[in-house]
Amino acid sequence: MTPTQHTPVIVLGLGAMGQALAAALRAAAVPVTVWNRTPGKGADLVSAGAIAAATPAEALRSAGTVVTVLLDHASVHETLDPVAAELAGRQWINLTSTSPEQSRELARWAQSHDIEFLDGGIMAVPSMIGGPGAAVLYSGAEHIFDSHRGTLETLGSAEYLGADPGVAALVDFALLSGMYQMFAGYFHGAAMVSAAGIGAAEFGRRAAAWLAAMAQGLPEYGRVIDSGDYRTDVQHLAFQKSAMDAITSAGRDVGVSSVPLDGIAALIDRQVAAGHGALAFERTIEELR
Repeated sequence: MTPTQHTPVIVLGLGAMGQALAAALRAAAVPVTVWNRTPGKGADLVSAGAIAAATPAEALRSAGTVVTVLLDHASVHETLDPVAAELAGRQWINLTSTSPEQSRELARWAQSHDIEFLDGGIMAVPSMIGGPGAAVLYSGAEHIFDSHRGTLETLGSAEYLGADPGVAALVDFALLSGMYQMFAGYFHGAAMVSAAGIGAAEFGRRAAAWLAAMAQGLPEYGRVIDSGDYRTDVQHLAFQKSAMDAITSAGRDVGVSSVPLDGIAALIDRQVAAGHGALAFERTIEELR
């Protein structure tokens, strides 16, 4: 598909992410119709060639694939329930952040109204959309992904994860879990070093290099977890408990809350109390599942 042959797209929702997606589509010469609950947000997009619609029903009078980028699951239903008849027989890609079960519910709703459904999880912030670091995960109707892959790749790298419409959201949220806990760990560390007069930006540069280096070990952690063999001769859970106790103590000594570390400390403590102190740190996953 050449840049001039993209199927038109209707973008419903012009928050920061919706605007970024619509702008990337227009930059790739994709015909775009946009709608937002609050008027006026599409002015720059209209200047770039997008067509603004006053209502979802008006937007759906345009030809094209429908993309929702709304606030949440409830707002998807608030927007689409009144226009379900107009959506019948059409293709819909949901890029709203919805939980796996909510994505599956939307798929069932779509099927009941004769709407073809593909769900997506955006692994990027708005400023990354259309750039080399952006990625979007998809699951649901594979033929929608296949037929629109060229258009989807204007937003970021596109990966199809399977027919279960909840899988993209599941992987998306799992990755976000790691991200938020990384940020919380950085905030905790930045609070600790502030007691020595070290600024958060300076610490951030040091933390970024350290965390990037440590992240290289994640596939090996995964190999151990998948094998189920947690035997180790180094840095076993008893060692990790001692290290975690020392870190939380160091934080408390300078008046820093241990809240970001309390969860992992509790996992380690329970594993050690259950008699697994000689096994590898990776075994903490068994406390979670």
